Amino acid sequence: MVKYTETTISSEIIYQGKIVSLKRDFAKLVDGQEKLREVVIHPGGVVVAAFTENNELLLVKQYRYPAQEELIELPAGKLEPGENPDEAIKRELEEECGFMAEYWEKLAAVYATPGFCTEKLHLYKAHGLIPTKRNLDDGEFLDYFSLPVREVWNLVVEGKIKDAKSVALLGLVGANKY
Repeated sequence: MVKYTETTISSEIIYQGKIVSLKRDFAKLVDGQEKLREVVIHPGGVVVAAFTENNELLLVKQYRYPAQEELIELPAGKLEPGENPDEAIKRELEEECGFMAEYWEKLAAVYATPGFCTEKLHLYKAHGLIPTKRNLDDGEFLDYFSLPVREVWNLVVEGKIKDAKSVALLGLVGANKY
């Protein structure tokens, strides 16, 4: 089997933002051609399927500016530079929903859009929720609620949950089997 790799010839940061950067690279392909590659550099993120004692899942509803609509998602957040995903997910669950969890399991890590972005999402499952206090980030406005797992999966099937990271994690935890 052929190993397909590309070798970076040159790289230039053309935009440096608060959350993402954009670089323009030229890469040498396996057949020797040189091609332009535009890459969004993103620190990555975390997402959790947090189960209540009644086998309901915590969800958040918030307006997402890039999508220009309010979305229903599993609790999630961006990694800070150098932050450990295992710690970040605990921070995000507490910030967004006001819960800590006794039991955590990392299920997978996936790339959100590998065709142009480095964002890697770390997917977790949590049980044994303990109420604490919400602590939303500055400029973050969202509501949280819980629904039975089957109802959450129905929202996916009905097209009401459109967020890819949430759909991927719900598939991993078997929400479609409830």
